[in-house]
Amino acid sequence: MKISPKMKKALNDQIVLEAFASNSYLAMASWCEVTGYQGAANYFYAQSDEERTHMLKFVHFLNDLGATATIPAIKAPVSSYKSLEALIKTALKSEQTVTAAIHKMVEIAQKEKDHSTYAFLEWFVNEQVQEETKFETILQKFDLLGRDKLGINEIDKYLAAETVAPEADPAA
Repeated sequence: MKISPKMKKALNDQIVLEAFASNSYLAMASWCEVTGYQGAANYFYAQSDEERTHMLKFVHFLNDLGATATIPAIKAPVSSYKSLEALIKTALKSEQTVTAAIHKMVEIAQKEKDHSTYAFLEWFVNEQVQEETKFETILQKFDLLGRDKLGINEIDKYLAAETVAPEADPAA
C-alpha cells in the first residue's frame, strides 16, 4: 500500500513527538526519584515506556507499508522542575501537543481518503482522550488535597497507585 508524502512526513513527525515524550517522561521520572517522589517516579518511568511503545507503533506501521520510518535524533528534555505540580502541567501540555498532531493526521487521512491510516490513528485518538484526562485528574488533586507537604505526599501515593505496567505492543 502507498501513502502520500504528506502523510509519511506527518507519521514520521509523530515518531519524533513520541520519542521526545518518552525522553521527557524519563527525565521527569529521574527528577521525581531524586526529589523523593517515588510514586511519581514509578508513574513517569511507566509513562516513558508507554510513549516508547507508541513510537514503535508508528515505526512498525510505516515500515509495514514499505514507507520506511525515520528514527530521529531528539533534543534533550527539561530535567529540572519547580514543583511536582509544575511537572504535571508540563506533562499535560505535552499530551495536548500530541493530541493536536494526531488530530492533524486524522484530517490528512480523511482528506486523502487514506482509510488504512485513518483506522490506525483511531486508537491514538481514543488514547489521547485518556492521556489528557489522566493528567487533568492529577492536577485536580492539587486543588482537592492541597499543595502542602501532606497534600503532595498523598498525590505521590495516588501516582504510585495509578502506575501500570507498559501496554503490550500488538505490533511486536
